[in-house]
Amino acid sequence: MSMVPRLFHFVFGLKEQTEPFHLAHYLCLESCRRINRPDAIWFHYANEPHGPLWERIKPHLTLRPVARTALPLAAYAASEEGRGIAAAGWSYAHEADFIRLQVLREHGGVYADIDTLFVAPMPDHLYGHACVLGDEGALPDERGILRPSLCNALILAAPGAPFVARWLDASYGAFDGKWTSHSCQLASRLWERHPELLHVVPRQYFYRHPWTPDGMCNLFERLDPDVRDVFSLHLCSHLWWSAERTDFTRFHAGLLTEDYVRAGATTYAMLARPFLP
Repeated sequence: MSMVPRLFHFVFGLKEQTEPFHLAHYLCLESCRRINRPDAIWFHYANEPHGPLWERIKPHLTLRPVARTALPLAAYAASEEGRGIAAAGWSYAHEADFIRLQVLREHGGVYADIDTLFVAPMPDHLYGHACVLGDEGALPDERGILRPSLCNALILAAPGAPFVARWLDASYGAFDGKWTSHSCQLASRLWERHPELLHVVPRQYFYRHPWTPDGMCNLFERLDPDVRDVFSLHLCSHLWWSAERTDFTRFHAGLLTEDYVRAGATTYAMLARPFLP
């Protein structure tokens, strides 16, 4: 019996859109549409995108203006990590963390970050669970001890799923301006306390290539032909989007063009090619 509606959600445009809609974002939505054939794709936004690729994909979306979520600015000042996020203007990513849980609690469905590429149809059995998250591999806690980490870049949830409700309620208190305290780390702690509320799938399903230099190179600079049990890829675009950032990969958003996808002998190019305009 299906608990999760075949409704896909994306959150975008929480900051002013000064550049045309990027090919990577178009390929995310087009691969979702053609691979998963959802009943609807809801595009939650504050600032509508623009450009030729947006106009091409827009007719296939249900546009949903989003209510903004105010975050406590004082939390960012409490840590070096938080101050860096605030200075870079990345607080919109935290806002999206809250919006996705609010949307899923009310409507249910599948949430995915817009730097996702869908590779194979979501397995039918996953729609039969109240909530599904993917393992992203163990991460060290504040004491340096490795602990399981559940990523919030892709979430399946039934409307009113108890895990999502608990997660959202606890997120307000857990928010400290850091990247994952209220998201991945909190989800992992809640799973430990309430394993009956959550179904966790192996890393291969959604996070085959981790957020490491090797993982990013395997996506954009090398070819990994092993797509067994891979249903989507999370591109971790914040690690490489800017040409000025080279600590994870030399690849950047300016290199992700139609020519690259059409001719590139890399994992991403190979898997994204069928969805080119």
